[in-house]
Amino acid sequence: MPSFSQHGFKTLSPLVSTIAAMVVAMTSGQVRAQAAPTQLWIDLSTSTIAGMPEFMQGGVGGVIGGLFGGRGGSSGSQTYGYASGRFIQQGNTPSLTGAMPPNRVIDVALYNPRKPGTEASLAIPATMRMGEAMPLVPPQPSFKEGDAAPGEMPDIKGRLLIYWGCGEAVRAGQPRVINLASNPAQWAPALAGRHAPERSARVGAQHALYPNEKNTVNPTADTSLQGEHQLRGEGVPESMRFSLAERQDLMPAIAIQTQGQVSQSIQVSWLPVARAHAYHLHAMGMSGQDMVLWSSADNGDAGLGLFDYLTEGTSAKWVKDKVLLPASATQCAVPQGIFAGAQPGEGGGAMLRMIAYGPESYLSHPARPAKAPASWQPEWSVRVRTKSQTMVMLGVDMAAMGGGDSERAPVQTEEKPSGGLPGAAGSILRGIFGR
Repeated sequence: MPSFSQHGFKTLSPLVSTIAAMVVAMTSGQVRAQAAPTQLWIDLSTSTIAGMPEFMQGGVGGVIGGLFGGRGGSSGSQTYGYASGRFIQQGNTPSLTGAMPPNRVIDVALYNPRKPGTEASLAIPATMRMGEAMPLVPPQPSFKEGDAAPGEMPDIKGRLLIYWGCGEAVRAGQPRVINLASNPAQWAPALAGRHAPERSARVGAQHALYPNEKNTVNPTADTSLQGEHQLRGEGVPESMRFSLAERQDLMPAIAIQTQGQVSQSIQVSWLPVARAHAYHLHAMGMSGQDMVLWSSADNGDAGLGLFDYLTEGTSAKWVKDKVLLPASATQCAVPQGIFAGAQPGEGGGAMLRMIAYGPESYLSHPARPAKAPASWQPEWSVRVRTKSQTMVMLGVDMAAMGGGDSERAPVQTEEKPSGGLPGAAGSILRGIFGR
């Protein structure tokens, strides 16, 4: 069976994270405007490891989360920001660096200009199975808001090899080669590509958040947000009651499978994801001292800035530009041998991530008129964003190692190791996240 180098992934993870951070900083604007006098942001995220049962994932509290020093689980302690990749650092609360997100996340942020930074309560339907109401609590005075920070940039040598596009054979003109020993300012622009616009709530002391120290209950596989919700609290408009439907619910997990040895073209296929309006796949691995990136984008985009929420308008444009795969796509081939290793017989492989972009909804009172003037502003508004993502190790049978349901999301590789979660799997997963 091909194997991963733990050292290789320890080097790869912080480098790619740092590159991605540089790309976003170079290309994204920092627009921080409130859309309404009273605004509620609800970010919903579904995250899985393909072929592994959820009880072994469990975010920072499950078996896999435990590898990273996490805590919690389906009902354990969590920090606001897992859904969007941003976090609130409060006191000794650990940041998101190196942590696996819980399988399902509901992040809620309230901005109430009448009483900023005041606690509120969101009454929720019984179908959420999270109690009668979710308390929204302002962050502690010691909070620090920011991105999930990448690890320390390692002292690196070698090259960065960039491939792109679905297909069994490596296309002419590939890979794009970057000398990693050169100044990052010289080669980072070559990776810029598209990026998901930064549209998360920039939270601060004037907000009230969930999860928080009063309640950290996470959604489960049975959770549904469909039904009536009502926000209550000092200064909150009495009319702030709204109904969520299937469009605004948590997305299902991605059922993905891979087939083929790492020396071959690896066939990736998945079942259609309900409500998804586009997809993107990205893989990274090591080949000797070289680092290899592959993106499903057909236009040459390295794909580092695309794992975030997207509006349907943006995804439709990027599908047309051949950056994203359309909602009708159900398969994509990774080109032959790009993750096979530098020398014959050398173990290879890669971590593949996939995202399904879900609907985004904007609710307001009163409802926005068809031809609203520029000065129009509602009494309150609610924005709900959704996405689903998964990851799978190419060249490693995660289902067999975790005892997962191979019929639900099988991962076919050269061999099938047996038994629980062996040390090799732990080493691989720690290496991915720089631990």
